[in-house]
Amino acid sequence: MQITRQADYAVRAMVYLAQREPDHRAATGKIAREKGIPPSFLAKIVSQLNVAGLLQTSRGANGGVSLAKPAASISLLDVVEAIDGPILLNNCVGETSTCNHDEDCPLKPVWCDAQKMLVEHLSKANFAQFVPAAALG
Repeated sequence: MQITRQADYAVRAMVYLAQREPDHRAATGKIAREKGIPPSFLAKIVSQLNVAGLLQTSRGANGGVSLAKPAASISLLDVVEAIDGPILLNNCVGETSTCNHDEDCPLKPVWCDAQKMLVEHLSKANFAQFVPAAALG
């Protein structure tokens, strides 16, 4: 399993914003330059994160983007799923399995356990953890 490049860019942008003062707005152009994200790609990502309630956007001379809530309350899972959708290690672990061997598959419990552990791990990782101690003052 590998997250998409778009999700990776979203995580980079969120870390960048988490490292700023609370309510600090950053220009998307600056984020794109500093984090190596193509600007057109970042615009789409910002839109998706805004719809998911993770970012706030404002236009104008003093506009930009900022976290919609405290960094400690935004998980890595929140961001990845806002961009890529629900994490599925295999098609048998979803709510609607498309596997013909669903009932008698000896591997299904392994896939389900691995998925559960990954989702739990990503949900426990929040963006406040990615802020260097020096940045906290």
